[in-house]
Amino acid sequence: MTRILFTLILLVATLTSQAQNSTPDENGYLVKVGQEAPDFTVQLTDGSRQRLKDLRGKVVMLQFTASWCGVCRKEMPFIERDIWQKHKDNSSFVLIGIDRDEPLEKVLAFAKQTKVTYPLALDPGADVFALYADRKAGITRNVLIDPQGKIVKLTRLYKEDEFNELVKQIDEMLK
Repeated sequence: MTRILFTLILLVATLTSQAQNSTPDENGYLVKVGQEAPDFTVQLTDGSRQRLKDLRGKVVMLQFTASWCGVCRKEMPFIERDIWQKHKDNSSFVLIGIDRDEPLEKVLAFAKQTKVTYPLALDPGADVFALYADRKAGITRNVLIDPQGKIVKLTRLYKEDEFNELVKQIDEMLK
């Protein structure tokens, strides 16, 4: 019992130390390309739960979004058309829009307004967002994760060239 308690204290101390030493990059990201994507569990708007680690073996795209974000609203139709509609039937691909700190009703209305059909998840308190970026940093953000769970691309805001590179990289990873 003492050994387990010591191990837990050491783990908490290590995680606290890592969190305190994390300095965001120029885009507000706390994570980097090549790093293992931080694990989390989210509740999707359909009530199901999804854990990132359970998606190993698949290409995963996370889109951090919110209804109040104008750039998100601009980008989401492109994600729907150029990524989701193209790959939604591919069992090796998962796309999850993670809505930053909004209630279910607002997220459902947001999906309807933007006409997106890809899965959206709730992020109460923006705790999942805070694993990837500084809490004060803005959105929209996309994180592309390879089948081994490593981050392969990070985007910020909607820039057409960068978005087209993201689309191309997903297409290539799913060949």
